[in-house]
Amino acid sequence: MREDIDAGVEPAAPIWAVFGDLMSVLLGAFVLVLLGAIGMQLELTARLEDEVRHRQEEMQRRESLEKALAVPLAAGRVTLVNGRIGISGSVLFALNSDQLQPEGRDLLKSLAGPLSAYLSARDEILMVSGFTDDQQVKESNRRFADNWELSAQRALTVTRALIEAGVPPASVFSAAFGAEQPVTSNADAEGRAKNRRVEIAPIPRGSTGAAKPRG
Repeated sequence: MREDIDAGVEPAAPIWAVFGDLMSVLLGAFVLVLLGAIGMQLELTARLEDEVRHRQEEMQRRESLEKALAVPLAAGRVTLVNGRIGISGSVLFALNSDQLQPEGRDLLKSLAGPLSAYLSARDEILMVSGFTDDQQVKESNRRFADNWELSAQRALTVTRALIEAGVPPASVFSAAFGAEQPVTSNADAEGRAKNRRVEIAPIPRGSTGAAKPRG
């Protein structure tokens, strides 16, 4: 009788086999999560290393530029902010003029040598940018239609002066920003004088289309 009853009952499912399958699934999921975490960690580490390297290169670049311009910087004839060399417009030009003054020409000649030496060791190019205040060009000065044209001609004048002083023509270009990038308010004469300026900035060669002036 016992044999008849046992013969009619199906054997229970193997518990350990099901448990083994479950553990395999869990282990696989854990491995996938672990691999994903490791991948993210490696990506973050690579990004951090790139950022550190970029900052080190930028610091070396600035130090190199400061060293090259030590004499004019010490004399207060130029400024260097965020890698951009600033020259007061009054040093270079008379008001509403694009003709270099003797002091301005001498200054550019003194900059040409250090800048050429700096560029020779780097794959960079000089962007010479002209800026004005927000005062309209006087009607009596019919050479320039507006501040855009005045800033463009001033930048071109400085570019040509640097080339004449020895900067390779292929390593310098000019850009005009008119009154659109003031460094301070145009509310008074002092502020307008600061905004009338020319800036010379070394930038990576090939990035001229993406170059942005300092506001």
